[in-house]
Amino acid sequence: MTLKNDLFLRALLRLPVERTPVWMMRQAGRYLPEYRATRARAGSFLNLCMTPELACEVTLQPLARYRLDAAILFSDILTIPHALGLGLQFETGEGPKIERPVRSAADVARLAVPDPGSQLRYVLDAVSLIRRELAGRVPLIGFAGSPWTVGTYVVEGGSSRDFARIKGMMFDEPQTLHRLLQLLADSTRAYLNAQIEAGAQAVMIFDTWGGALAPAQYREFSLHYMAAIVDGLIRERDGQRIPVILFTKGGGAWLAEMAKTGCDALGVDWTTDLADARRAVNDQKALQGNLDPSVLYASPERIREHVGRVLASYGHGHGHVFNLGHGIHPAVDPAHAGAMIDAVHELSPAYHM
Repeated sequence: MTLKNDLFLRALLRLPVERTPVWMMRQAGRYLPEYRATRARAGSFLNLCMTPELACEVTLQPLARYRLDAAILFSDILTIPHALGLGLQFETGEGPKIERPVRSAADVARLAVPDPGSQLRYVLDAVSLIRRELAGRVPLIGFAGSPWTVGTYVVEGGSSRDFARIKGMMFDEPQTLHRLLQLLADSTRAYLNAQIEAGAQAVMIFDTWGGALAPAQYREFSLHYMAAIVDGLIRERDGQRIPVILFTKGGGAWLAEMAKTGCDALGVDWTTDLADARRAVNDQKALQGNLDPSVLYASPERIREHVGRVLASYGHGHGHVFNLGHGIHPAVDPAHAGAMIDAVHELSPAYHM
């Protein structure tokens, strides 16, 4: 099926575009009242993720509201731990919980790479259904968490502020952690390839917690495994390139090294100026970002002003996908998200003349 709007894919491949494409991380989420209604109908967050029809519904909800240039699969980065049988639960107000955390070499030895076609079938069914319902309107993004980021939840047993357990393993038992990260990398590669086969037209790896590492540890325990995943991904399907986006929150200092992985684009959070990021990668990779999500608490006039600053920071030329520097906050007024998107539509064409 021919895409009616391929701006997002063209920008990721640094091809000419008429304006800067825009989408939002967590665009199908709690800030939307229609999402909250569907979530209540599902009964639980996990059931929402595991019911393809409902995952499709919430994936499409922001596209009904906004002039977005991509849809992103509604799922969660912890689907792989769920498939590993580690007992994933989402506690209201407390975030994810892993009932059987992995904290020893024996724990790691009990794990095996899950088969996406069976243990993650619900995700693949959602991808196929979303592609069918999109009917070529915009491309669909598949995604997964990085091995390091997923590993923090697997070892800590849930969210963490100081990552004490996984960092203790990293320094005291590095080989145990390497075995766990290798298993997660193998699982993630298979999972993303299955999403591509099911219809994802671009994929993104979210390294939410890579910025918690010192440079040497980031290279060894996060970037190394993301590079291994990128190296094994399907990069073309049905004659079309499948772009790969890497995003390390807090990873501005490592953009040049991330660019060497063979990815097509790099996500940039709001702590790095896009002009600096563009220089860091020698203008050889597309960049995605990077409005501070908190700007969306401001007035539409201020939002427009800050959108203009982000566009000016990247400057003229192709290879920019406008996005927030991280996920949209749940308390944001949906109208303010719309003001951001409208400002990108209005202001960005001047940068592509």
